Order: sequence, then C-alpha cells, then structure tokens
Amino acid sequence: MPSVLVVEDDPSIRQSLIEVLTEHGYAVRSAGDGFGALREVTQSPVDAVVLDLGLPDLDGGDALRMIRGISSVPVLVATARDDEAEIIRLLNAGADDYLVKPFSGGQLIARLSAVLRRTNHLPPAHAAHGGGGARPAPAAEPLRPTTVGELAVDPGARTAYLSGRELRLTRREFDLLAFLAHHTGQVVSKRRLLTEVWREPYVDDQTVDVHLSSLRRKLGERAAAPRYLLTVRGVGIKLVAPR
Repeated sequence: MPSVLVVEDDPSIRQSLIEVLTEHGYAVRSAGDGFGALREVTQSPVDAVVLDLGLPDLDGGDALRMIRGISSVPVLVATARDDEAEIIRLLNAGADDYLVKPFSGGQLIARLSAVLRRTNHLPPAHAAHGGGGARPAPAAEPLRPTTVGELAVDPGARTAYLSGRELRLTRREFDLLAFLAHHTGQVVSKRRLLTEVWREPYVDDQTVDVHLSSLRRKLGERAAAPRYLLTVRGVGIKLVAPR
C-alpha cells in the first residue's frame, strides 16, 4: 500500500484529501505546516508528498526545497497559483508535478498515480486496481543519441549539450527533449507527448506547455523567436536544426 503525506494547513481540505486518498487504497499521513512535513519525511519515509504552498510557517516553495535537501520522495504540489513562471520555478525546484486549485478528487488520484508510476513507487497491482483506474503505461520506445545542429542529446547518459555546454535540465525536461530529438523534424502532438513521455494521455496540455517554455529558455530561445523548438499551430511541436 503506497503511503502519502498530505501537507495542508486548512483542516477541512486536509480531511477531504485524506478521505479521497484512503478510499483509493493509500496509507495517508498528514501535516498542517512546513516544519511538520519535514519532520514526517525525516522520521518515517513516505512514497509521495502532496504539498500545499500556502503554509502558515513556510512558503511551500521553501518547504519543497528543504524536502529536496533530505529526500528524493516524489512531490505533487497543490497550488492556487497558476502563474506560468511560478509553476516553472516549482518544477525546477524539484516538484514532480502540480495541481492548480480547485481540483477534483479524480484529478488528484490520476496525477498522483502518474507520479508514482514514473518514479517506480507504485506497485503494479495498485496501478491496475487502486490508482484511480489509470491505464497501464505503454512500452517505451528506445531512444538513441542524436545531434541536431549544435544540440547533442544522449538518452543513455541522460546528458544534453548545446554548443559544447551541458544543459541543466530537470528529469521531465530531459525526457521531453530526448523524445523530440528522437523524432527530429517530425511534428509531435501534445497528446502524443503526454502518452509517450508522461505516459498519461488524460493529463492537461498545460503540463506540456510549461515544460516546453522552460526548455526553450534553457535552449536560449523564445516561442516568438524559436531556433530548435518550432510550434505548428493546432498540430504540435517539432525539433529542428536552426537555419
């Protein structure tokens, strides 16, 4: 039974989250503030953390960084902040995914199941029967080292270099770049990226948009002035060599 730590200062919301998670087969612990969350993670490891940002003692972003300093536990951020720059900051700080409040119990279970599967924390039986009806992940297509212009991506070594300089990418940013590099010149839809990179076809498209925005910034480009990542409006995204 996967264990989840719910970090939420509002007692009614915290109780609702506990009930939803318990109904879906999770063992749930809870904390009402940031330091309480740190104590829980330190004293008794859990399989995942659902972290609210509006905590009374610590900003949730600070709590996230402190958790990352002591643990690699998957963290699903629950936030009322829908600003793209803030979401990118949280993902770069170590969040594995995020939910924008208000969200349904079904969405929480789907996102949490996805995070646990991606990080190999979810037992197969729970994924099939207790993880909110989530679909089994499709088999991953093997990816090969690829060079596109001055961009070199090596999935085996999980390294990416641009003009000889190593890019500092999050796990999901690298997975996204490696998949696009493997399909250089092909337009890939967001639905396909969610299915084959996130392995979750029902997660919203904004997840891809946020990661693409961060990836563009690290590649030294903008959506309005792309070099490697070209958007084909209404169709998808493709990786190309700059002209």
